[in-house]
Amino acid sequence: MEATLPGSAVADVVLPDPVNLDFVLIKISFDRKPLWQIEGHQCSSLHEVQAILQAIGDAKADIPVIIESAENVPMETVIDVYDVCRRTGLMTINFVALP
Repeated sequence: MEATLPGSAVADVVLPDPVNLDFVLIKISFDRKPLWQIEGHQCSSLHEVQAILQAIGDAKADIPVIIESAENVPMETVIDVYDVCRRTGLMTINFVALP
């Protein structure tokens, strides 16, 4: 799958076809700034997270999302990702907190 990011060239993001996924895993970690990973792809910004989730949601709107966050991730960062999921039409969202 390729994701087109507004204001930039096409990002060559190769993710599994959402049709073949049972769920989408978003991992959030924090090392002086938020770090996001969707299905193993490292995202450089929340904007990129939104573009990828939009593409996934367009292909499979009912796909569940699992947001997995490390213990040191600020709650605001987790809520930002939750909000992006909702804006892109992904409504089944589950949370996992890691130690």
